[in-house]
This record gives sequence, C-alpha cells and structure tokens, in this order.
Amino acid sequence: MVQTKKTDMAYTCDICSKKTRAGRQHTHHTGVAGGQWKKRAQTTLRSFAPNLHVVTIPVGGVMTRVRACTSCIKRARFDAKQRLAASAK
Repeated sequence: MVQTKKTDMAYTCDICSKKTRAGRQHTHHTGVAGGQWKKRAQTTLRSFAPNLHVVTIPVGGVMTRVRACTSCIKRARFDAKQRLAASAK
C-alpha cells in the first residue's frame, strides 16, 4: 500500500513516514596493551536517520518523484515486478 502523504518535515520518507529517531551510543575504553575492556564509557545521545533517496516511482499509476527510504524503494520495485509477471500470464 502506497500512501501519498506529503510532509514538510526535513528528513522523512514520503511513503512510510519513517523519520529520524533519537537513541544512545557508547564506546568501550580499551585496557592496557589491547587487553580486555576495563570500563564502559559514558552513554551519549545520537540520531538514527533513515536512508532516503529521491526516486521516481509509480504512485497511483502516475510516475511521481518522492523522497523514499530504501526499504520502500525495494518494495515498490518488487511490487512492480510482480504486477508485470502477473500481467504476462
């Protein structure tokens, strides 16, 4: 199912509305001479952004230029391939 929801948000997928999310990351301090991890570093905030691309895909039978995440692009191509195979039968 493809939604044609246009948003003015900066980094959002036009198809599934996937957007940037906040999360945490941490690193480990290494031990002496590359030994075991002795301590865990403090946790810092970071953002996880979707992998967006500007592509032209069919939306409602009309080729439309959208900003879509890679999972939606893959799904749209798969659906188009399935429709093509079904119409060939």
